[in-house]
Amino acid sequence: MILSVSRRTDVPNYYSDWFYNRLRDGYFFVRNPFNTHQISKVAITKELVDCIVFWTKNPRNMMKRLNELDGYNYYFQFTLTGYGRDIEPNLPDKRHVMIPTFQELSSMIGKNRVIWRYDPILINSRYTVEYHIKSFKEIAESLKWYTEKVVISYVDLYAKTKKNMSNLEVNELQESEMRSLANEFARIASENSIEIESCAEKINLDDIGIKHGSCIDQKLIEEIIGCKLSSHKDSNQRLECGCIESIEMGTYNTCLNGCRYCYANYDEERVKSTVKFYDVHSPLLCGEIGAGDMIKERKVLSNIEHQMSFFD
Repeated sequence: MILSVSRRTDVPNYYSDWFYNRLRDGYFFVRNPFNTHQISKVAITKELVDCIVFWTKNPRNMMKRLNELDGYNYYFQFTLTGYGRDIEPNLPDKRHVMIPTFQELSSMIGKNRVIWRYDPILINSRYTVEYHIKSFKEIAESLKWYTEKVVISYVDLYAKTKKNMSNLEVNELQESEMRSLANEFARIASENSIEIESCAEKINLDDIGIKHGSCIDQKLIEEIIGCKLSSHKDSNQRLECGCIESIEMGTYNTCLNGCRYCYANYDEERVKSTVKFYDVHSPLLCGEIGAGDMIKERKVLSNIEHQMSFFD
């Protein structure tokens, strides 16, 4: 199986001690967000986990214990943008802290295992097209020796994100504007020897050198683990998403980054009330087992193909 850590929250930044405890114990609990009394127990031994995909904006807290990942295959999706604290209020300074952190992580585990994410892209009176081009260029030049790929996407104006961005006066981009900005990004990425892909975008940018990408990427995972996977497209994601199936480890409304565009956190008060239940020793992230809860062991298997193909 592929373990997603996590689309719902920044585990490396805020819950890395909990995560390492879960690895040590060999399992975790996760609550079904659509049926809150249903809890799955998921085994995460080295024999079952083919690869771990980490999603983070600041992996610093996790980096000092990376040796505890020995025996697991993994890579990081590292979001690094040019936004200030009006958009990403709880992140350290990008130029002086986060770019050096990205470079250090890459030096520790290899540039093929740290994917740069410049997303989501939103446009308003402060964060103009020109601003994004300048920001993307500076970051790309800083990371040219530290990553092989950048992933971009445009902000999706869901009802929840609209509420959190209500005072930012975000402009809805026209396709011509998307293509113009993407063309500049593709040029800058190429100049810095960085492959560029899009994430779950309806717009087709193949003609300017930007392919539809996969964050949980079968090809990359197979390169990292050195063998083939038997896998399927993740049917729980959007139609445009190219990710293969994974098991999600995180919990909604637990991320303290406070990013205004986030779809996984409904509001600040909900996050504050949820994180009060954080217990580094609990098998459940930011939660307690209550009356009526049912815990069921989820059957998980390795997806590694052990039988040699005629074409291998």
